[in-house]
Amino acid sequence: MERLWSIENKYATWLELEIAACEAWEKKGAIPKDALDVIRAKAGFDVKRIDEIELEVRHDVIAFLTCVGERVGPESRFIHMGLTSSDVVDTSLSLLMTRAMDMILAGVDGLLAVLKRRAYEFKDTVCIGRSHGIHAEPLTFGLKLALWYAEMERNRERLTRARENIAVGKLSGAVGTYANIDPDIESYVCKKLGLKAVPIATQVIQRDRHAEYMTALAITSATIEKIAVELRHLQRTEVLEAEEKFHVGQKGSSAMPHKRNPITAENLTGLARVIKGNVVATLDNVALWHERDISHSSVERVLIPDSTTLMDYMLDRATRLIDGLVIYPENMKANLEKTRGLIFSQKVLLDLVNAGMSRESAYAVTQRAAMKCWRSDETFKNLLLAEPEVASTLSKEQIEQSFDMSYHLKHVDRIFRNVFQGGD
Repeated sequence: MERLWSIENKYATWLELEIAACEAWEKKGAIPKDALDVIRAKAGFDVKRIDEIELEVRHDVIAFLTCVGERVGPESRFIHMGLTSSDVVDTSLSLLMTRAMDMILAGVDGLLAVLKRRAYEFKDTVCIGRSHGIHAEPLTFGLKLALWYAEMERNRERLTRARENIAVGKLSGAVGTYANIDPDIESYVCKKLGLKAVPIATQVIQRDRHAEYMTALAITSATIEKIAVELRHLQRTEVLEAEEKFHVGQKGSSAMPHKRNPITAENLTGLARVIKGNVVATLDNVALWHERDISHSSVERVLIPDSTTLMDYMLDRATRLIDGLVIYPENMKANLEKTRGLIFSQKVLLDLVNAGMSRESAYAVTQRAAMKCWRSDETFKNLLLAEPEVASTLSKEQIEQSFDMSYHLKHVDRIFRNVFQGGD
C-alpha cells in the first residue's frame, strides 16, 4: 500500500493515462503514428526534476508535463492534448483508490477466513453474555466470532460498492463539456485503465463518490474497533476469558514485569478514531464552488492515502489478533457460575407463566429471589425453592430443568447455518 501511494507511482499513473490518451488520439488520426512511437519510447520522468520545475511554476501537473516533455522532445506537443489537469489527477486518483480497495478487500477476506475458522473452533464453548456490562444469559464464544464475521461480510459488500462507484474516470475538459476533446478519448482511456467513464462531470469527478468510499472504510474500522473493545474487556484480570497472544520475549511494562496488556486491541481502537474522523473532511469536499475549486485537493492528498494505508494495516493486525487469540474456557465456566444461577431468571419466569401464574406475579417472585441472591451467598435455585409461590407452581424437577444450560444453546447450529451457509 505504501508503494501504491508513493510519489513515483502517482506520476507513473499519470504517465500511464497520458500515453493512453495519445493512443486514443492516434486512433482518431489526430496524432501521427511515428509521434506516438516516440512518445511510448521516450516518455518518462524524474521526481527530483519535477520538484525543481514545480518550485518555479507552482503547478504539479505542469511540472510533470514539462519534465516528460524534456525527455520526449518535439513530439511532446501531442501529450495532454485537450485535457485539463483534473482529467489526469482525478482519473488517476480513481485508479489508485480502486487498486487500494483491491488490497483492502483481500485483507477483509483474510480476516473473514480467520473469524470463520475460530468461530467453528469455539462454536460450543459456553460463556456468559452481558448487557450493560452485567451478566445476562449464556451463549457461546463461537457466536461472538460468528457475529463479527457477519458484520465483516456486510462491510465487504459496502467496500465492494464503494470500489464500483469510485472506479470511474473523466476526460471531459475544463468544465466537463468535451469542448476540446472527443468523448471517445475518454471512453478509450477509461476502458484501458479498467474504469468506467462518468456519465457527467464538471472539471472534477463529483466527491460524493469519494465520501462513500471513505465512509465504507470508516464503518469497517468501526467494526474492527468493536471487536477490539470487546476483547479488551474480556482480557481484564477480573474477567480473563480471552487474551492476546503474548510472545516469547515480549514485555508488557517498563515498571511491572507481570503485565500482559491488550496492546493490539488498543492500537486498533485508536486507529479507528483516525479513519472515522477523516470522514468529516471528505463529506465537506462534496460541496465545491461552481464547477470546481481546489479546497478538496489538499485534504485528499493526506486523508485518502492515510486512510487506505491505515485500513490495510488494521485488517492485517486484526487478522493476526484473532488468529492468535488465547481462549480460557475454564474462566468462562467460572464466570458463568459467579452469579450462582441468576442467569437463568428468564427461563424461571417463563416456566412460571407457562404453569399458569400471571406474568406480573411471576416476575415479582422471581425478582424477589434474585435480589436476595445478589445480597447473599445462597444460590438462586435454593432461594426459588424457598419461595412458597414457586414451590406451589413448579415441582423441584421442573425448577431443575429451568437451570438446564442446553436450553440456551439449542439453536446455535441454526445460527451458524444462517451466518455461514446463508440460512436453512
